[in-house]
Amino acid sequence: MLDDATIARIADELVEAANTRVPVPLLTKRYPQMSVEDSYRVQKLWRERGEAAGRLVAGHKIGLTSKAMQQATGITEPDYGVIFRDAVLESGATLEWAQYTRPRVEVELAFLLKEDVSGPGATLFDVLRATEYVTPALEILDSRIEMEGRSIVDTISDNAALGAVVVGGTAVAPDAVDLRWVAAILHRNQTVEETGVAAGVLGHPGHGVAWLANKLAAHGDVLKAGELILAGSFTRPLWVSAGDTIFADYGKLGSITCRFE
Repeated sequence: MLDDATIARIADELVEAANTRVPVPLLTKRYPQMSVEDSYRVQKLWRERGEAAGRLVAGHKIGLTSKAMQQATGITEPDYGVIFRDAVLESGATLEWAQYTRPRVEVELAFLLKEDVSGPGATLFDVLRATEYVTPALEILDSRIEMEGRSIVDTISDNAALGAVVVGGTAVAPDAVDLRWVAAILHRNQTVEETGVAAGVLGHPGHGVAWLANKLAAHGDVLKAGELILAGSFTRPLWVSAGDTIFADYGKLGSITCRFE
């Protein structure tokens, strides 16, 4: 394990990188002995830095739950990060492209919890019982660490690469539709770029939320009522540039749009 001073130094580097938009060098090259648990220690301290600055936690994101995302990144296990309230935007939002580092967009479903979900042993049925509604969401990925050659350790330390969340469309009760079959068509500037089905997330997006509850239990935490949980992308990440308009069509669950300027 890395010592506390090194963990603190890395967390401070990531805070600075978010402010300057200059990514830090790969952690795995600088600290080859760094473990997954070390990276979650960095993320926890980074979160505490944000909370000390007045940011409020709105929920969590789960990453790398689908084969599409694992193949796109070369990373073969899920991870998670925290969502701050000021990073949650509504459909139709305009985002300043320069405020992100190499932003990308992913198609997801978000679960709003009405009850706590705690592990170990949390199941899909626990998640569905605890969910108030499920709604379409776009995740905007950001990078405070260099992209080329990233490992799971780099990604976790970087708060699972979360930049922002755009929510919209039609919120539904978890038993109102078969969530496995929710599909989306992702457009960039009127061109279809990606399509996907939510079953790509561990067979059912709720499995991702259960995975998170069980992972958090190992870190002494639970999913709390009122939290928004991004269940994981079921398309590959789409690179975006200044001037791009994004439109995601979820069929009966409506649509989401945002623009980068």
